[in-house]
Amino acid sequence: MLSIGDFSQLGQVTVRTLRLYDELNLLKPARVDRFSGYRYYSIDQLPRLNRILMLKDLDFSLEQIARLLKNNLSADHLREMLSVKQQELERELQESEARLSRVATRLRQIEQEGQLSGYDVILKRVESQTIMSLRQVVPTLREMGPRRCASFGALYDRLEENQMEPAGMELVLYHHTEYCEQDIDMEAAVPVDKSLHGSRTSLPALAGAMVIHTLPSVPNMATVIFQGRPADVEQAVTALWHWIGANEFETAGPFRELHLYGRELELTSLESPVTMEFQVPVQKLRI
Repeated sequence: MLSIGDFSQLGQVTVRTLRLYDELNLLKPARVDRFSGYRYYSIDQLPRLNRILMLKDLDFSLEQIARLLKNNLSADHLREMLSVKQQELERELQESEARLSRVATRLRQIEQEGQLSGYDVILKRVESQTIMSLRQVVPTLREMGPRRCASFGALYDRLEENQMEPAGMELVLYHHTEYCEQDIDMEAAVPVDKSLHGSRTSLPALAGAMVIHTLPSVPNMATVIFQGRPADVEQAVTALWHWIGANEFETAGPFRELHLYGRELELTSLESPVTMEFQVPVQKLRI
């Protein structure tokens, strides 16, 4: 069982959307606490959610999706519908090519249903770490890249001004408790010597929202390693959230993205392969 927040992370939809799907009888929670009214979902409900999102992405209305699902839409019928949609998009203007690509991706996903993930998730202890960081709320996903680069640039400039070297790999923390596409609470960080935390004599001059603080140790950190193009991280992240739910855990802290390949500012191309580690503090699910 997953809390509504963790299920929203796994399915990459907001909690508000899940509540709407509940009201429209598109996707009912597996269990509702009779005292608190809190919703819980099962991993087994993810294929239905993905089908709703796929049909919605193809411009079907929620009313149409409800009728299609009520009629027990088969894989063959769905494949035929997607093929027809492909042919329609091919006749449209050039700006429709992005949607055509998404249809092709969905078709491949249908063929791959039921296959095991190629990502191995492990549970480990992570020690405390002192970081210099910039935390901000990013308005939209489109602005994420430029905002991250600006933050890391400011952090490295400050370290260089104080003749300091990073004490580890850079990382990004995401403090939201559910999947969101707007107002993303993001913190870009660079590890520094632990003696700097609370020290008045050796503390470098900081600017604006830049701070030095210590991330606490985490006794149970679910982690997965990703190797590939930065644009292809979705499957690794999904595998991580799937493991958390399947093993009856829930999140217990911000999501962490570690850049094992070096500095994001030194990436020459988004097509270049990188190695990253994704981490989520977890604790046993309380039901």
